This record gives sequence, C-alpha cells and structure tokens, in this order.
Amino acid sequence: MIAGWILGVALAFGLWGWPGNAREPSGKALVFEIEGPIGPATSDYLTRGFARARREQAALVILRMDTPGGLDTAMREIIRDILASPIPVAGWVGPSGARAASAGTYILYASHIAAMAPGTNLGAATPIAIGGLPGAPSPEKTPGEDGKDGEPAAPGRPGMMDKVMNDAAAFIRALARMRGRNAEWAEKAVREAASLSAEEALDLGVIDLVARDLPELLEKIDGRVVEIGRERIELATAGLELEPVAPDWRSRLLQILTNPNVAYILMLIGIYGIILEFYSPGLTGPGLIGAISLLLALYAFQVLPVNFAGLALIALGAALLVAEAFLGSFGALGVAGIAALVAGAVMLMDTEAPGFTISLWLVGGVAAGLGSLLLMAMAMIARSRFRRVAIGPERIRGTVAEVVHWSGRQGVVRFEGEIWEARSGQVLRPGMRARVTGREGLVLIVEPLPRGE
Repeated sequence: MIAGWILGVALAFGLWGWPGNAREPSGKALVFEIEGPIGPATSDYLTRGFARARREQAALVILRMDTPGGLDTAMREIIRDILASPIPVAGWVGPSGARAASAGTYILYASHIAAMAPGTNLGAATPIAIGGLPGAPSPEKTPGEDGKDGEPAAPGRPGMMDKVMNDAAAFIRALARMRGRNAEWAEKAVREAASLSAEEALDLGVIDLVARDLPELLEKIDGRVVEIGRERIELATAGLELEPVAPDWRSRLLQILTNPNVAYILMLIGIYGIILEFYSPGLTGPGLIGAISLLLALYAFQVLPVNFAGLALIALGAALLVAEAFLGSFGALGVAGIAALVAGAVMLMDTEAPGFTISLWLVGGVAAGLGSLLLMAMAMIARSRFRRVAIGPERIRGTVAEVVHWSGRQGVVRFEGEIWEARSGQVLRPGMRARVTGREGLVLIVEPLPRGE
C-alpha cells in the first residue's frame, strides 16, 4: 500500500507539471503604463513586467499608452518582448487626449489587440537621425535633368537617413502584416509623418476597436481570436480583474538617471569633485561625491545615444577651466573652456527624440554660471595687481614710523610696535613721524613726513 501511495503522489505531481496540463491563467489583467518619452527605463520596466505576467499566469497584459515617442533601441526591446510574450498583449491609447506618436505607433502595431480611446491620435512615426551620422536624404534628380553631354543622370547614392527610413518602413510593414492591419498607412506614417484620430484609425483598419476605458476594452475583446506563435487563442476577458502595475523604485531611479539633463549635471559634478579632491587632498567629501556622480553619469551615457565628440568637448572644457585657475591666462583658457562646454552639451545627445535632448536653458545656465565665476576671478586678479604688497621687504615701503632717538643722521624709530635702527639724509627729532622709504638689512631708511600728512 505504501508503494502504491508513493506511486500515486508521484503520478499526481508528474501530471501537474506535464506540458499539456499547464495551470490555467489567473483571472486578472496586468496594466502597465507607457507614459512620457520611451527610453531605457521604460524598456526595463516592461521587460520585468512581462516576466512578472508569466510568473503570475496573467490572462492578459494591457499597455496603456500616452507617449510622444522615444528611442529606437528602447522601442525595439519592448516590441521584442511583445512578440515573444506567451500572454496576449492589448495596446490601448488612453484616456481621451492621449497619443501614441512615433515609437508608440510601432508598439501599438506590434500588440495583439490595438485599441484607442475617443479623442486620441497616433502616427508621426518618422524616425529621427540616430547613430552618429546626421546624413540627410540623398539628393534626387528632378525629372528631365540630365548629366554631362546629355546623358541620363546617375541615381544618387542613398544617404544614412534613406537607410534609416527604409529600415523603419520595412519594420512597421512587417508588424502590420503580422497583425493583419493596414500596412499601406503604416508606411505612410513613417515616410510622411501621417497621423490619425481614433475614429479614422478604426475606419482604415489601423486599430481593432475604440474603447472609452479599460472595462469597455475588456468587454469588447472578449471572444476575439488572436495568434500567439503558431496557436490561435480565443480571449476570455469578461470579468477579468484589472491590476495596475506601477513602476518600482528601480524603474523610477533609472528614469531619473537616464534623463540627459541629469546625466550632464552628474558628469560636471563628478569632474569638478575629483579635481577639487586632487587640489585639496584629505577633504574626502568632494572626491567621494565626484566619483559616485561620475560613475552614475557614465552608466547613463552607456544606455543613451551619446555623441562621443560632445563628451570629449565637455571634458576638454572642464580641463581648460581648471587650467585657467592654475595658470592665469587672463581669461583666454576660461573663455575657451566655456565655449567647449556649451558646444559639447549641444552635441552630447545623438538624437532628437522627444525627452532625450539637453535643455538649452540648462546649457545657458551652466555657461552663465561659469562665466560669472570667471569674471569674478578676473576682477580679483585685476584688484590684486593694484593692492599693496602684503609680505616681503617691499611691504614696508611708504609706511610711517615714529622717531624715538636721533643723533646726526641715524637713530632709533618705532615701527609697528617694534624698535628699529634707522638712518636718514636729514636731521630728525624725537617724536617726529617719518616715512619709511626702504630697508638695508636690519636698518630702515626714513625721511621726514611733509607737514600736513
């Protein structure tokens, strides 16, 4: 009997874990927010979100979108997660007033279900120049234009933007055909930056349905059939519990760090903190803060589309400003350093995607702040050149001493509370005030003060 009982338990566990007897999906739909620019933080948040959905056996994943677009690399990571997901994914642009522009349009096309709320829009999916080569579309000959000697003009070579445009158009066409949506308009959104409202998108077959809110979305997609891999699955969404999944602390921290403005400030803090530590060894604080800030900035630049020429210009600008403080080039190195910092900041982000450019206000503020410090330093240097010498033999020239004892052309004077031997070319009397004109060893050279001084 014991052997039979053990065999029964083992058989029960084996059948439970058998691929053909997988656990039934839970009765909930996980809702993830794609709000604001799409970047590394967004892709990390969704990658871990899809893993959670698989662990919890969610019945449906909903992506609620309101985005102006973002980085191509982050968008493709999200789309790879959608295409590899064993759980149906519904993209919903909402609430009313939201949009799924640029990268958001690609993500909506990749979703198993594409839906929008009334008063929303999608489109404008033209790619922004990325990758360090700002090339423009190749020049094209106008009809009838010939080359030399009347021969037909050779077609222009495609530029970098032509390649990027063709790649983006092919990608969104492939997504449209995979999901059975309007591929012609998808290409138009890429090449002509076309946009559509929710109702127009539904009429043209760009989306599957219009839903005012998420409960209505669940009601309308109940019973629809979607393809996941090679299987066709009928959705059973009626009565599913909606569970919003907010970004955790890691996603929020990554979102802050990958903000180009924050990364730029962290890099400046890091550079000057380390320089200050070398300038004043033993302070510890500036060095620690600088090292941590610099490492965080380098991490952010690793996941952002950074132009390394801009990064080098920023480092050069910081070095020139430090050199100005040590060498005193009357502002030449300082002005060159500020110009390098400004140029580097403008060039730093190698994309014009929304939310991933350096704010010109920040660049102007940094330049104005460093310029003000430079002017203050130059003013202090100018004042120091007209200031009396504070140390050394030259310091006593022009000061006043009091005659204590005098005989002939030499005597004793009191200077700054001390008794000094003195001599003069004129006869002096005790109690007179005399001006010090020089010093020879430990003997002061004096002359009588003119009357009235």
